[in-house]
Formats: sequence, C-alpha cells, structure tokens
Amino acid sequence: MSADDYLLGILTREQVDNSLTSPVWAAKQTLMPVLSQWGGSYLQQVHPSGSFAKGTANRSGTDIDLFISLSPNTPDSLKQIYETLFVAVSRAGYAPRRQNVSIGLRVNGVDVDLVPGKQQNILSLDHSLYRRKADSWTKTNVQTHIAHVRAGSRQLETRVAKLWRNQRGLDFPSFYLELAVIEALRMNLSMGLSNRVWSVLQYLAGGFSSARFVDPANTNNVISDDLTIAEKGAIKAAATRTLQAKTWGDVVR
Repeated sequence: MSADDYLLGILTREQVDNSLTSPVWAAKQTLMPVLSQWGGSYLQQVHPSGSFAKGTANRSGTDIDLFISLSPNTPDSLKQIYETLFVAVSRAGYAPRRQNVSIGLRVNGVDVDLVPGKQQNILSLDHSLYRRKADSWTKTNVQTHIAHVRAGSRQLETRVAKLWRNQRGLDFPSFYLELAVIEALRMNLSMGLSNRVWSVLQYLAGGFSSARFVDPANTNNVISDDLTIAEKGAIKAAATRTLQAKTWGDVVR
C-alpha cells in the first residue's frame, strides 16, 4: 500500500456524515427548544460552523460547533449573553463548561460547542463575541472563516493534521491549525497527499512557531496569540519527532 493510499484509507474511515440524520443536525434539533426559550425574539439563527461547515471535520475527536446569532437589538451585554446561555443549558439538565468564546456540553453523547454572538448591524454578518479569558470582546464573521478555509482547498491535508494533533494530545485550536496548513502549502504544487502532509509537518517543525496569523474577518484579532510560546513549542517538538518516523503508521493512524 502506498503512503497516499494509506492516508486516503484513514480519511475514508473518518468521513463525517453530512446527511440530515448526522449528529450535527440531531444536536441542533435537540437544543433548539432550550435556545429558543433563552433567546426569544432576539434569536435569529442557529447553524453549524467550525470544521463541519468548512469540510475539515473528522468523525473521531470532533466537536460540533453551533453558532448562535442574536439580533443587533439584543439588550444584554455580551457577557450577559454568554452567562445567561450557560445558565439556560444548565437548567435544561446539561453539564456545560465555560470555554473562551464558547460553551461546551454533551448532547446525545456528542461534544457540542455553543458560540453565542450578537450581530453588529443588519448590513453585515459581522458579530461580536464575548471573550471570557480576557473579559473582553472580539469581532468575527463565521461566514468569512468558512469561505477562507474552503477557498484554501486544503481540506484533506487539514483533516490528516487534525488527526495527528488529536493523537498527540496537542493544544492547537482548529482554526489556527487550518490557517497554518493553508500557509504551509501556499504555492505548494507537490503531487501526492503524503508529500503535502509531510510539508505541513516540516512547516510546523520550522517557521510555524514564529509566524503571525490574523483573523481574516478581523485583522485586530491575532489568532497566533491564542497559544503561548510553550504551547507552540510543544507543537514544534511533536512535529520534529514525527519527522523521524519510519512508517506512516507512526505519523497518523
């Protein structure tokens, strides 16, 4: 079996169900009564975002991201929006976890991240999100994120990189990783999936840790600041060790 066939076999195993019976839609349907009661007339939309929408999700180790869009007229502050959502899902019987811009919980045995945002105005899809760790806020545009990653056309390489990350227990936020893969393969015309994945690992072991990545929807939001020097160093060290692997089975499985 060639290296490319090996990686493609893993990606086939990890293919995500995109049908209407997928866990994403089931989780949304289960949560909608709670979210509707919480958001009331200010709730505009609840839709999948993150890896599922970008085509970079794997069946194993993937959180379901549901973006919750609230009207610009929502009277509550961003912090109040975040905290009242936490209370609402708690009272509904879930065991939520406060994260940075999201609230994590398990629904039907699946990990779900709820990301509440207030639309800035009716003329754009820009939203303001509460940043719990900094007790501040940030502007973002989920549709811009989705379009940026899809336009990068590196879904297969990113899915392999996410499996590699998860199997080594690395703290490497998915959007940051997606941007890093796109950058690693910029102008890369290598034939073969395995060659391109190898180039990604070389980048992670090399220039990645000092590279600056900004949010394509908000240049004031520096994505690369989401990890500390030590956390970036752990990614670099893991990639360096992986480049010494004798077989692709030692790279990802």
